[in-house]
Amino acid sequence: MPRAAPWHARFLDVASAYLPLLLMAVLAGGTWWLVRTAGVAEVHSAPPALRHEADYVMDRFVIQHFGPDGSLRTQIEGEQLRHYPDDDTIEVDQARIRAVGENGSVTLASARRALANGDGSEVQLLGDARVVRPPDGKEQAIEFRSEFLHAYRNVEQVRSDRPVVVTQGTSIVRAQGMMYDNLADRKSVV
Repeated sequence: MPRAAPWHARFLDVASAYLPLLLMAVLAGGTWWLVRTAGVAEVHSAPPALRHEADYVMDRFVIQHFGPDGSLRTQIEGEQLRHYPDDDTIEVDQARIRAVGENGSVTLASARRALANGDGSEVQLLGDARVVRPPDGKEQAIEFRSEFLHAYRNVEQVRSDRPVVVTQGTSIVRAQGMMYDNLADRKSVV
């Protein structure tokens, strides 16, 4: 009968078979302990600051905004448009604008450059700025010319803090600034 190996030899055989498993368990336990005691560093990254850089550019374009009833409210066209997402503004080169009021009255504007908010309700016209209100009923056409005009579509106002020439019929007014309110009971240039 074959003689059985001594107990310590059998123990070494079994231990060597399970040694890789034992080492893996020790490493896993050590890793768990290290993660638990070290903790996880919380990283709070601030959202990236938006820079005033155009996110898209269009050449020779036409943009139209419509009212809730589907009628055309504003049409902006020009040679090049740049949209800035940080403040939702557009910048237009060689701008031509057509705005239609609630009562259907049309206002035309043009300038070498225009800055407008996202919905086109507020437009700054820069360089050879011109706003024209065609004749409407008994009212004669009125034209504003300046190097800077600030037009507000929703309240039908045109303002400027720079020299301006206002022409209505045969009347010509030159001023160092102005505020025109088309919705006022009495139309005036201040």
